[in-house]
Amino acid sequence: MSDIFREVDEEIRRERYKSLWDRFGPYVIGVAVLIVVATAGYRGWQYWQATAAQEAGDRFIQAISLSDEDQQQEAIAQLNGLSDATGGYPLLSRMRKATDLALSGQKEEALAEFDAVAADSSNDPVYRDLAALRGGYIAMELEDYAGVADRLEKLTGDTNPWRFLAREALAFSAWKNGDNAGARKWLEGVVDAEGVPAEVGSRASLLLDLLNASEGTPEKGNNS
Repeated sequence: MSDIFREVDEEIRRERYKSLWDRFGPYVIGVAVLIVVATAGYRGWQYWQATAAQEAGDRFIQAISLSDEDQQQEAIAQLNGLSDATGGYPLLSRMRKATDLALSGQKEEALAEFDAVAADSSNDPVYRDLAALRGGYIAMELEDYAGVADRLEKLTGDTNPWRFLAREALAFSAWKNGDNAGARKWLEGVVDAEGVPAEVGSRASLLLDLLNASEGTPEKGNNS
C-alpha cells in the first residue's frame, strides 16, 4: 500500500513540475538566452575596444615618428584621424597636434589649439593646466604680458604641479616687456620656493642675477 501512495505522490510532483514549467519555462529560456547574448556582446565589445585602442596607439606612435622626421604636416594629418578614437587618444592627439603646429611655424593655430584644450572642462585638470602652460609659452612670442598672465597666473598657486614653470615664464615675459619689478617678483617666487627643480631654479637665479646687474642691485648674500 505504501508503494501506491509513493507512486501517487511522485505523479503529483511530476504534474506540479510540468505545470510550473508550462507556465514559466519560456521565461527561463528567455533569460538564459539573454544572458548568453549579453555575455557574447560584452566580450565582443571588449575585443573591439582593445583592437581600436591598439590601432589608435599605432597611429599615434606613427604620428610622433613623422614629427621626429620633421614631417609635421603628415603627422598632423595622422593625428586628425584620432579625434574619435577610444580612450585618451583624442586628447593626446590634440595636444600633439598643437605641438606640431608650433614646430611647423603655425604659432597662432597652435595657440588656439592649446587654448581650446585648456578651456574644455571635460578634460582632466592636469592636462588643461599643461595646455595653458604650453599656450603661455607660445603667447610669450605672440602677445604682451597680459596675454601670458591670462593663461599662466592661475597655475602659480603653491599646490599646482606646474607652478615653477609658470612663474618662470611669467618672469621672462615681464622682463621681455620691460617690467623688471614684475620679473623680480616671479623670479623670487621661484628661487625662494621649496621643492623647485634644480634646472628651473638655476635659470631663475641666472636671470635674477642679470636683472640685479642691470639695475646695480647687489646679489643676495653680497654685502659689499
